[in-house]
Amino acid sequence: MALYLLYEAASGYSLFLAHGIDEIGQNTDAVRSSVSDLNRFGKVVQLTAFHPFESALDALNQCNSISEGVMTDELRNFLEINLPKVKEGKKPKFSLGLAEPKIGSHIFEATKIPCQSNDFVLELIRGVRLHFDRFIKDLKPGDLEKAQLGLGHSYSRAKVKFNVNRVDNMVIQAIFLLDTLDKDVNSFSMRVREWYSWHFPELVKIVNDNYLYAKVSKFIEDKSTLSEDKLPELTDIVGDEDKAKEIVEAAKASMGQDLSPIDLINVQQFAQRVMDLSEYRKRLYDYLILGAEKALFRALKTRGNTPKYGLIFHSSFIGRASARNKGRMARYLANKCSIASRIDCFADSSTTVFGEKLREQVEERLDFYDKGVAPRKNIDVMKSAIENTQSKDTEMETEEVPTEASGKKSKKKKSKAAANGDDMGVDEPAETTNGDAGEGKSEKKKKKDKRKLDQEDQPMEDANNGHVEEDGAAKQKKKKKSKHENGEDLQAASDVKKKKKKSKVKTPTKF
Repeated sequence: MALYLLYEAASGYSLFLAHGIDEIGQNTDAVRSSVSDLNRFGKVVQLTAFHPFESALDALNQCNSISEGVMTDELRNFLEINLPKVKEGKKPKFSLGLAEPKIGSHIFEATKIPCQSNDFVLELIRGVRLHFDRFIKDLKPGDLEKAQLGLGHSYSRAKVKFNVNRVDNMVIQAIFLLDTLDKDVNSFSMRVREWYSWHFPELVKIVNDNYLYAKVSKFIEDKSTLSEDKLPELTDIVGDEDKAKEIVEAAKASMGQDLSPIDLINVQQFAQRVMDLSEYRKRLYDYLILGAEKALFRALKTRGNTPKYGLIFHSSFIGRASARNKGRMARYLANKCSIASRIDCFADSSTTVFGEKLREQVEERLDFYDKGVAPRKNIDVMKSAIENTQSKDTEMETEEVPTEASGKKSKKKKSKAAANGDDMGVDEPAETTNGDAGEGKSEKKKKKDKRKLDQEDQPMEDANNGHVEEDGAAKQKKKKKSKHENGEDLQAASDVKKKKKKSKVKTPTKF
């Protein structure tokens, strides 16, 4: 089987034919030893076709396509013209050797030309690269070096300019700068506080914010000049009229020492620097968020990788990961944060079980990257979290049941007590005097007479209605008797109480 070699030089495409492959026996060591000798290598490999690039821009486009594994129209025409035609249904009697396996798969899909890329082919291409200027006779000395240098510069410049990670690089630099600014602003603010406190020490306790303290100190300057005339402007700065009045009163009775005008100028200039840094920090924060959003939507549109870094880069989990695993850890942590936010939004009850389990998963992922310990599956972790929440819910329900039962019992007791109280209230007025007691007794007689009449009429109704209604009537009789007995007991108890009260009351003296 004939073997053709495709070599992509800086000046153009070249096609070589390798002879005597059977004699060499496809031994890599033998080819490696024969590469350095042009006489031996020239007998094995011969040039069959060469296609020069039209310009430096054309060379750059062809080089970019080869690196991305894409076959251009020029390369396809070059191969179809100079290689034997592949007949349908028959096995080709040649193959094409390539240095890039990616473009080999694309060539085979488009043209059905069999391609191969192995150590033997790479050694042959290395020999072609070494003696390429000898195969091309029309090349002048130095032309190939100039073409390689120009193509190398333009290719490297294009790679740097169109780097897919350039957005991530900008975000990373912004995050580092944000961290540095936080440290610097805090240290500078403390220096302003210490410096101005020699002049106005009471202001530290009134104003706690660093940015606001620098702004107020720049406005006040000399505390002796602060009066109630500046109160409206000071209120606008502080945002609270009471606090502004407190500052004015504190300045009148301040224990701080006086500063010279030169010292006050230096303090004011440094306070202004702190304010500028704080404002720049806010703008950088907005830029960081907007940059991450733009990178995210750009990745969604192009179906590329989403940005790995952002505010989440401040997390200690990412800081504990190694340099090569920071991107993976950032994506994994962002995934768990999104799951936790969805659980908090759609869960029926708030719980910390899912958050603790997700944190355990992040810790296990760190151990996996560092030590190779296999983490648990997400399904198993979520099942255990659901079981824990269910067990906690059942415990809460068992604790609530006895409290509800006790509440019901207390309500029943209160209702019974209220009912008894009402009965007592009804009976007591009837027995305050002797006359009322007599009326109460006459009412009892009337009730007894009515009950007797009912008992006499009841057998007649039972006879008419049958045996079925006998049980209901008997039950009604029992209920009425029990109610009557309860009423009599209550009345007897009230009579005893009232008799005791009467005995205790002394008879008034007659004048």
